[in-house]
Amino acid sequence: MSWKNYFSTSIGKKIQMSLTGLFLILFLIVHCYINAQIFWNDGGEKFKEAAHFMGTNFVIRTIEIGLFAFLILHMVQGLLLWSRNRARRNTRYAVSAGNATSKWYSRSMALLGTLILLFLVVHLNAFWGPNRLSQTTGHGELDLYVMMRDEFQSVGFVAIYVFGCISLAWHLVHGFYSSFQTLGLTTNKYKTIIHGVGIGFSIIVPLIFALMPIAFFMGWIS
Repeated sequence: MSWKNYFSTSIGKKIQMSLTGLFLILFLIVHCYINAQIFWNDGGEKFKEAAHFMGTNFVIRTIEIGLFAFLILHMVQGLLLWSRNRARRNTRYAVSAGNATSKWYSRSMALLGTLILLFLVVHLNAFWGPNRLSQTTGHGELDLYVMMRDEFQSVGFVAIYVFGCISLAWHLVHGFYSSFQTLGLTTNKYKTIIHGVGIGFSIIVPLIFALMPIAFFMGWIS
């Protein structure tokens, strides 16, 4: 496949979606591990150490730029594929096949992706943005642990996070397996394993993220 086709054809866009999706999955693993440090309930010491490393390490900060680039590419290509697929449907079926041919979440990836994007905007505005602004203006790092503890006293803010995590879970249920499938890795030998790992990942990681605001709000950690 030529570079032109790679960026213009549906197959090329799907490959881009898969590769960027796998990169974002790796990011979720790292991000989940760091945030899970709050459950040591040690006043945020282990979390602060991990967050400080991620926020000041030159290599990590460079990768962060690539992360945003891949995130934007993933969203843009996803919307382009969704738009192209809709445009090709010149006629609507009289009766929808529904779950007989595909699951609702696989048909709703654009909607779920949009909900996740809105959640990310809230998250970045509350934590990442203020911290990076403080660093770049020479005021040093902010105490992200204290910021989380304070923000997650609001039931509305907690609800937004939990809803965002639910959207992420459903997005991953289809996206995890689909990424491997597009790259031709879901052979008969491995497809059951990949599907099982994908379901487990789609439950465990969003659950850990969702438990963070709940734990602060309920006073399980302080």
